[in-house]
Amino acid sequence: MAPLLETTLGEQLLLLSLDDESGTGKESEKAGWAIAAASLVELALAGRIDVTDDKVTVLDPTPVGQPVLDAALAGIAGREKPAGTRHWIERLKKEAAAGASAGLLEKGLVREERKKVLGIFPVRRYPEADGSVEAAVRERLDAVVLRGATPDERTAALVALLHGAKLHRLAFPDADKRTVETAMAAIAQGQWSATAVRRVVKAAEDAMGAIIAVTIATTVVTATS
Repeated sequence: MAPLLETTLGEQLLLLSLDDESGTGKESEKAGWAIAAASLVELALAGRIDVTDDKVTVLDPTPVGQPVLDAALAGIAGREKPAGTRHWIERLKKEAAAGASAGLLEKGLVREERKKVLGIFPVRRYPEADGSVEAAVRERLDAVVLRGATPDERTAALVALLHGAKLHRLAFPDADKRTVETAMAAIAQGQWSATAVRRVVKAAEDAMGAIIAVTIATTVVTATS
């Protein structure tokens, strides 16, 4: 049974977004952006990257030992000119989501079901196989957001990612929306052990907000045209 500390932030976000029984994703588009942003935050927590004037830069190119994160780090290090946070969130979305799914499967937390929609289009679902880690994640979120416990840095990062992607309801479906949003904003803006982590978390939140705003606007225009 995998302990909470062995799961990445991306894997924790994916667990929160999956329906336990059907394995379908809830708010999958926003969750995808958050999982991609989680790769950047993980690299910042590991002391590998920083953000300056919204450009992601490498502090230490040494691999961290996680294939998805190491691929992201290599991509960032390999650019001739630094790219912005939004660029990397959009660039990493597919690989980060696939990596999170693979990680949960490897740890035995979900199982994979392959089906065809309308008998034609292949889809994959990830029903819950072991609910212990998700329960631990939710308990930790409840403690810091609803009960005022002091978060460790990884929990604070998870809160910031959920807040930046506007995924409050995934973590707190039954709690008062305003109370949850206020508490999560305060945690996201709180103290971080490293300035680089604070900058990357803030840049990721801002980039996700911009991406989601464009997505919503495009959806509205398409629906009314």
